[in-house]
Amino acid sequence: MSNTNNQILKNTNAQILDEFNASIMFDKELYAQDIKGSIAHSQMLCEQGVLTSDEQTAIETGLLQVKEEIESGNFEFTLATEDIHMAVESRLTEIIGEPGKKLHTARSRNDQVATDFRLYVQDKSVQLKNQLKQLVATFVDVASKHTTTLIPGMTHLQHAQPLNFGYHMLAYANMFKRDFERFESSYERNNYSPLGSAALAGTPHNIDRFSTCEKLGFSSPTNHAMDTVSDRDFALEILFNISTCMMHISRISEELILWSSYEFQFVRMSDEYATTSSIMPQKKNPDVPELLRGKTGRVYGNLISLLTVMKGLPLAYNKDTQEDKEGVFDSVKTAEISISILNEVIKTMIVNTDKMEDACKIGHLTATDLADFLVQKQNMAFRTAYYITKDVVAKANELGKDISELNIDEIRSANEELKDVSEEIVMYLDLRNSMNSRNSYGGTSSIQTENQIKYFEQWLEKN
Repeated sequence: MSNTNNQILKNTNAQILDEFNASIMFDKELYAQDIKGSIAHSQMLCEQGVLTSDEQTAIETGLLQVKEEIESGNFEFTLATEDIHMAVESRLTEIIGEPGKKLHTARSRNDQVATDFRLYVQDKSVQLKNQLKQLVATFVDVASKHTTTLIPGMTHLQHAQPLNFGYHMLAYANMFKRDFERFESSYERNNYSPLGSAALAGTPHNIDRFSTCEKLGFSSPTNHAMDTVSDRDFALEILFNISTCMMHISRISEELILWSSYEFQFVRMSDEYATTSSIMPQKKNPDVPELLRGKTGRVYGNLISLLTVMKGLPLAYNKDTQEDKEGVFDSVKTAEISISILNEVIKTMIVNTDKMEDACKIGHLTATDLADFLVQKQNMAFRTAYYITKDVVAKANELGKDISELNIDEIRSANEELKDVSEEIVMYLDLRNSMNSRNSYGGTSSIQTENQIKYFEQWLEKN
């Protein structure tokens, strides 16, 4: 091979290695956190006499200029600076000269990146928590309008017992409330400052970690430098929290897809969140809920990816952890847009109350109520009542009716044991009566549903 070809190959390999090693093209997402951390660090160094007041002022002014350049699109990101930390520091030194070279005193890129990334995760945890609060409020608002609207409750996707639609919506309000609480709990558990841990063992410089901690809004400094620079539990937590939240989004998306089909017709989604077929103009496809359901797999992949990266790492810092950020950035953006879109889908959907109630007349949803009546009022053993109820269901099928539509004579003719049964049994088989009879705490009755709505309204006001 000629010398020219060898040089081309070397140059190509060098470029590939630069691209492979650098993180600047994705960790530039952390520019605001990096600058915030650097300003706090410079202020602390000034307080400790490491920097003069003039040096600190120049550094802070220069860092704010870098921030403005980035946000205005006038900052050029290149592979030569490798990562966001070196990009900011290099540009700072270009702007202010020698004082810029003093900024990195008493810190390492190890604790710097841990600080930047943790600040990002904490910021996003608050943002996602606030979005979830809005989503809970939307489900509660829909629930408040449908505390008497009947819908078939299902198990195994088979008709089971009558519910009210508000109650069904509150099931999702509870799910997303738990998601809110997970982000809140993670924020508190991870609100500790890595800054000052340096490479892995602290620093000999006279620093005040409590000062930078306070400036950055952390509760306290982390208490073990080696653990701190290698810890990515906070990143795994936000990925887990997002994955669980997206699982809940996927579940409601699945129901929206089913409910909007011709077979159900329980809801109609706004045209903004559904599309027509390219060749079948009569079709209206639930594309947005399908995408929400599909994106759940994406965030699961990001969680598993980082778990796999971390599982075999020795202490302390390893370059492997450069792979921690892209998945988090991707999952955060996916969750932000997914929560926002779902909120609008739920707000704008049209509920077909008649179709829901008609569906409650399919599948004998009040059969359990008949068995309960026989146990409570006729003093029957449940198993005996169970088999008698099967006879009544068979009679209803024979007559082409739902059990809730049978009159007293038809019920009595179903089984010899029912020949003298009280007419009160007809009321027990009424769909709305059945729904309201489930008045135990947490049950589906309209009264219990209204109580749950009041609870959520108080919770939303408090949070």
